Amino acid sequence: MRIDLHTHTNRSDGTTSAAELVRHSLDLSIDVLAITDHDTTEGWAEAVDVAAREGLELVRGLEISCKLAGHGVHLLAYLPDPTYEPLAEELERVLAGRNSRLPATLDKLRKLGIDIDVDDVRRRAGAAAAMGRPHVADALVDIGVVRDRAEAFDRYLGPQGPAYVNRYAADLFAMIETITRAGGVSVIAHPWASRHNHDALDAAGLSRLKDAGLAGVEVHHQDHDTPTRERLSAVADDLGLLATGSSDFHGDGKVDHEVGCNLTDPEQYERLLDLADKAAVASGRTTPEVVRP
Repeated sequence: MRIDLHTHTNRSDGTTSAAELVRHSLDLSIDVLAITDHDTTEGWAEAVDVAAREGLELVRGLEISCKLAGHGVHLLAYLPDPTYEPLAEELERVLAGRNSRLPATLDKLRKLGIDIDVDDVRRRAGAAAAMGRPHVADALVDIGVVRDRAEAFDRYLGPQGPAYVNRYAADLFAMIETITRAGGVSVIAHPWASRHNHDALDAAGLSRLKDAGLAGVEVHHQDHDTPTRERLSAVADDLGLLATGSSDFHGDGKVDHEVGCNLTDPEQYERLLDLADKAAVASGRTTPEVVRP
C-alpha cells in the first residue's frame, strides 16, 4: 500500500488543483493521499468529490503555521473538525498574517531595486486562500529576478534574507491542544530539516510535546537525509510517537518532491486512524471521515 500523507494544492502554495492532484496521485499508484494545505481547508471539497468518484482513499488535513521558542514549526493536523471555533479563529489569524505582511515584503523588495507589485503576486496566487512568500517567489521568477522558488528564498525571502518580514503564527503547544479538542491528530512536519531550529525539537522537546497531545513526527521527508531519518525514527519509537512519511508535494513549486517519493508505513497509518477515531470520540465532535474507494 502506497500512502502519502502531506501534499499541497493551489489553495495554498501548490501549483495544481485538488482534482489534478488526486488524478496525478492515482496515475502514480498512490492508494492513500492526504491533502494538507497551509492553514486552510478550502481544497477539501474538490478533493473529496474527485477521490470518491475515481477511487482514491483520501485523508483530509492541513499544515498549520506555528511557533516554538521563537522559531517557525509546521504542524500537520489530520481529520480535525474545521468548524471547531477556536481552530477556525486561529486559522483566520494565521491567514490574515500571511496577507498582512505582503505589502511590507514588496516594499523591501522595491527598496532593493526590484520592480514588483501586488498584481504580480496576485497573478501567481490564483485560487489560494492567502498570498504568501511562495507566491512572491513565483512572481520573482516571472519577472526574471531568480530562477526558481529556492533561489528566491535563499536570496531574499528566507528568515535571513533582506526582504523577510515576520508574521503571526500559532503557539505550537496551544495548537496541539486545539487540534485534539477538534477531534484531530497532530504530527510535526519535517522537524529536523536543515532550515529549522532543532534545539526545541530534540528528544526532550518532542517528549514535552507528546505530553501536550502530539501524536507523531514526519520522519521520511526529502529534507531529512538517511542518518537523520534513522535518528528521528529511533526517537519516535522510544517516545511511542507515530513515524510518518510523505512527499510534501507542491507541484511545480518545489522540485524533487514528487508524489510518493516518501511513504508512510501501513501500520503507522492504521495507528493514525485509530488515534483519530479515539480523538473524535473524546472530543464529542463530528469530524471528517476518511474517503474510501
